Amino acid sequence: MRSKKMTHGLEKAPHRSLLYALGLTREEIARPLVGVVNAANEIVPGHIHLDTIAEAVKAGVRHAGGTPIEFPAIGVCDGLAMNHEGMRFSLPSREIIADSIEIMATAHPFDALVFIPNCDKSVPGMLMAMLRMNVPSVMISGGPMLAGEKSGVRSDLITVFEGVGRVKQGNMTEAELEDLSEGACPGCGSCAGMFTANSMNCLSETIGLALPGNGTTPATTAARIRLAKKAGMKVMELLERDIKPRDIVTEKAVANAMAVDMALGCSTNTVLHLPAVFREAGLDIDLDMFNEVSRRTPNLCKLSPAGDQHIQDLHRAGGIPAVMAELRKKDRINLDVMTVTGKTVGENLSDLKAANLDPTVIKPIEAPYSQEGGIAILRGSLAPDGAVVKQSAVAPEMMVRTATARVFESEESAFEAIMGQKINKGDAIIIRYEGPKGGPGMREMLSPTAAIAGIGLGADVALITDGRFSGGTRGAAIGHVSPEAADGGPIAFVQEGDQIEINIPERKLNLLVDEATLAERKKNWKPVQKEITSPLLRRYSRMVSSAASGAVFK
Repeated sequence: MRSKKMTHGLEKAPHRSLLYALGLTREEIARPLVGVVNAANEIVPGHIHLDTIAEAVKAGVRHAGGTPIEFPAIGVCDGLAMNHEGMRFSLPSREIIADSIEIMATAHPFDALVFIPNCDKSVPGMLMAMLRMNVPSVMISGGPMLAGEKSGVRSDLITVFEGVGRVKQGNMTEAELEDLSEGACPGCGSCAGMFTANSMNCLSETIGLALPGNGTTPATTAARIRLAKKAGMKVMELLERDIKPRDIVTEKAVANAMAVDMALGCSTNTVLHLPAVFREAGLDIDLDMFNEVSRRTPNLCKLSPAGDQHIQDLHRAGGIPAVMAELRKKDRINLDVMTVTGKTVGENLSDLKAANLDPTVIKPIEAPYSQEGGIAILRGSLAPDGAVVKQSAVAPEMMVRTATARVFESEESAFEAIMGQKINKGDAIIIRYEGPKGGPGMREMLSPTAAIAGIGLGADVALITDGRFSGGTRGAAIGHVSPEAADGGPIAFVQEGDQIEINIPERKLNLLVDEATLAERKKNWKPVQKEITSPLLRRYSRMVSSAASGAVFK
């Protein structure tokens, strides 16, 4: 046991003295010590109930003969951080979470770990730490929020963001918007659509690092508490059998994650997080792999923001096992991948009798929404290293379009133009110097995309950025343009009125400006220099890699 480094032997008497100071008994110290990483806090709706989840996990650990010991992790609410300086700290928090867990779990050598995240960066951050530490581990998220509902009409956080644009258009009053905002997020949990948090929680289950049900069992149910107890018990079984995360995360598990990502129509942020997670297991994946999987994997679900269904509907339809069961019909899933159940994916699907219980939520693979997956990687003269779009949430009119560039050096200036009704049909809003290095922090931009949808231009305007978009974004929102402007990527040289070619079916994103003109523009170019007052962001800007490689530290 790893914990023997601090619990066993004559020379560890001082260490035991400190453990006794915690109130632990000799019997508890002699048992396997299980670290319980809890991201609970009182500012994130997805995390406010995680203490309850942690107590259930600890009960499961004790039931199976272990000694649980809890320690904290931070967590940012991207919705609350949106559209102000706080969003610069969201993506950097992913690395802070992974590093801080490494610190805690190495300084105090636990025999096993249970990870309790829920919202956007806490999930990939904990997955990174899980693979880095590589001790027997299970992830159990806090679960998804239920959708809001009033007079039979469903709503969620995105409905409120888009409501801002509706008010600006005169289609809703401010009083009506306030009533909507009061009920759209009815309680604890990760926001109710297939946004980034739920995307990553579903993919954690798909990869095999979380139990079946992790991605879709609602936060407010007793079933979520039972699942947490089971996670605590299961980690003790994994310890006994010496099954570690890197035994689970293989190239076949990577392929499964990408396939389900495409079938579900997950957040474009998965293209940032999956490379970062799998890199911790020594597995390098590039953007072209996403396109390869997307080409052969049909899109089976259109959950909010792509459609009007929510995670609770996916759960009712059979959850992630039902999606995997559909993909199994055409051999799109590797069934021999090990999981934290101690069984393979195929054995899990068999034990669960996994089946599609509602074809209106999960389309049969024979009749999908589209033959291609939800995400597409675009390349071309504007994005030589790639850009990403959630094609399942793009209006048909915007799949192929030549648009006129409207150039902005920040999210704020673009949002001001949108709200000032200075954007016209056929425009491509270029928002640059928002990448990992140039932002710094690669802000998520839901306010401008939601405003465009809210004022009714979602089928007529593209948004293109070296920053990133929310998992709740819909429309022709093309992010992660690489190289970013701060690194001298082509997006730095776009000028007002340039023509931009968008061809999502052919995976093209081109700046229609000749080489001679571009060369002239580059002659006296200097990157926009932002004043960075935060020491953390200064370090982040120096250390972070391109979005094309997951925005990991170099």
